[in-house]
Amino acid sequence: MNVWDDPRVLRGLEKQLAWRRERLAAGEKAVGWKMAFGAPAIMQRLGISAPLAGFLTDRARLESGATVSLRGWTKPVAEPELAVYLGKDLPVGAGRDATVGAIAAIGPAIELVDIARAAEPETLDLTLAGNISQRHVVLGPADRGRAGADLAGLHARIFRGDAEIAKTSDLTANTGDPVELLRHLADLLAAFGERLCAGEFIITGSVVPPIFLERPYEAIRFDLDSVGSVSVRFSGS
Repeated sequence: MNVWDDPRVLRGLEKQLAWRRERLAAGEKAVGWKMAFGAPAIMQRLGISAPLAGFLTDRARLESGATVSLRGWTKPVAEPELAVYLGKDLPVGAGRDATVGAIAAIGPAIELVDIARAAEPETLDLTLAGNISQRHVVLGPADRGRAGADLAGLHARIFRGDAEIAKTSDLTANTGDPVELLRHLADLLAAFGERLCAGEFIITGSVVPPIFLERPYEAIRFDLDSVGSVSVRFSGS
């Protein structure tokens, strides 16, 4: 069974994508997509067979170094992620070679989510309908020298303020292969009448365990050696 045949996923994504269409009609611009629930342990806990997705618009996008107010947020979380930039449309059923050829660049990103309700098997449809708690995505540099999602030799280091709090040399351990994720995403979106387009970017899931933000709020920085860095600061006002 495909993951989109799950009644919870069907209900949730239908509502989510209807909300996306409403927002685009009201003037927001589509910029890309987010992958979620790709870690094997999370998929097992939720009872799903593959990762799921949410949408990104220009209202969510921030440049590196931005300051974000967390006033009114319930449980703010930062997730250091790999951003994959598309140079070509990616159709349903795309093979691996075509998918590699569609990836124009990669770079570091930090997604910010506000987890008012943790994803649970019985409320998965509600989580999806709410766009998986997505609030912002902060983008770093895009490296066109790594077109095709070349991850060879990359190392991720995460800092809270000046203190290193996490690192990894395996950017796929928590999320899966970005090429296969994009192939899956193209098929998932096609099941709901959507598609992956040139000029969009996809954030592929947190490369380390999510970082829960608590007062006093501090800056988070994600260094992706040797691509570059992305950072975001927080305030409570």
